[in-house]
Amino acid sequence: MAIKWQGRCHDCGQWNSLVEEPVTLERKGLSGPLLQAGALTPLSEVSIESSLRSGTGVPEFDRVLGGGLVEGSLVLVGGPPGTGKSTLMLQVAEGVAKRQPRPVLYVTGEESAQQTRLRADRLGLRQEGILLLPEVNVDVIVEHVQRLKPALVLIDSIQTLFRPEIGAAPGSVSQVRESAATLMRLAKSLPVTVLLVGHVTKDGSLAGPRVLEHLVDTVLYFEGEGLFNYRVLKAVKNRFGPSSEVGIFEMDGTGLRGKPNASELFLAYRQSDVPGSCVVPIMEGTRACLVEVQALVSTTTYPMPTRRSNGVDHNRTAVLLAVLERRARVHVTGHDVFVNVVGGLRVDEPALDLGILLAVASGISDVAVERNTACLGEVGLGGELRGVDQLDKRLSECAQAGFTRCLVPARNVQPTLQLPKQLELLPVATLSDALEAALPVRTAVRR
Repeated sequence: MAIKWQGRCHDCGQWNSLVEEPVTLERKGLSGPLLQAGALTPLSEVSIESSLRSGTGVPEFDRVLGGGLVEGSLVLVGGPPGTGKSTLMLQVAEGVAKRQPRPVLYVTGEESAQQTRLRADRLGLRQEGILLLPEVNVDVIVEHVQRLKPALVLIDSIQTLFRPEIGAAPGSVSQVRESAATLMRLAKSLPVTVLLVGHVTKDGSLAGPRVLEHLVDTVLYFEGEGLFNYRVLKAVKNRFGPSSEVGIFEMDGTGLRGKPNASELFLAYRQSDVPGSCVVPIMEGTRACLVEVQALVSTTTYPMPTRRSNGVDHNRTAVLLAVLERRARVHVTGHDVFVNVVGGLRVDEPALDLGILLAVASGISDVAVERNTACLGEVGLGGELRGVDQLDKRLSECAQAGFTRCLVPARNVQPTLQLPKQLELLPVATLSDALEAALPVRTAVRR
């Protein structure tokens, strides 16, 4: 036997007598279904079961997944510490245990079984059908899963797992990669749904190798500001549903509660007749919600005015302020401008452009936008208003929240548009037209 190519056998002395034979290494814990060879199947003959997707009992979590968990999928849930990832996983475990005859396996690598039980008691969760496994050895976890064949496996967290044959410490790149790959093969072969909890780095990205996000079927980010009692669950990758869906949760003493009406949450503390405020209907995945954009404008005493933005892109805000001054003749050069999306929500879509500029112009002129008026539209560098998509959903959300007027780009208004009866549309073609419609008294903002 030789580990590399040799022309002559060193035992018998014969030339070209060595034959290459592949050697399969059978690892502990990986026997059985994980090592079975795949069978060739025509794509047209692959059966699709309608029952492969099942609900978890947490509607907002199901919404972000695209309707529920898919059997045989691998889902990664990441987020900063203290946001409630373990709380969410326990609530999902309870919901699945209620609906499935098979048990739910909860693998905890960061807490003891007693600590997990204390959290379940505090949340008032029904604990029948949930099996706890305080374990970090991947091979042991695989053996339990192959024996139990549970309906759902939850791993809290992937950074605590290790493979014995790898000498690196748990949480290292090699350990995280190999542990995730083993669980991926396990999920596809049984099949069983696996939920992984992942840590994040200081910049907010998932800790570990980038291949971790490529391995899994779904990547969810669980975010929340420390001063607020609600959390946002975002899908950034989803092989079985939309990859931009968002779920809203509120944290209280009994756990996380879904908030299907996100607009009510974001507009809960909105004051009326306050300059520098504007409401914009945005799209988060397939849902429309209303957010409040606030702008604080004050005269600067420094040669370089301050520009700060929270919840929107800083560079985009700087461009919009230049458009406001050049195209609408609103003097902002000598003012400090601070823009904020209320509630800590991060909005990246261009439909927020008009709301930002109306809030800034309102703050400069000290004239408030009418309380029952909303606006939306992308603002171009020429001061023109460009159309947005899914306008009917946005207008429907405005009407349900009690708004009676909405400024929209003129090119978006089509004869086939379904308009709520109680909502009046104000089509505007340019930024100047929008300012005239929303702020009739504008002498204070003219040069």
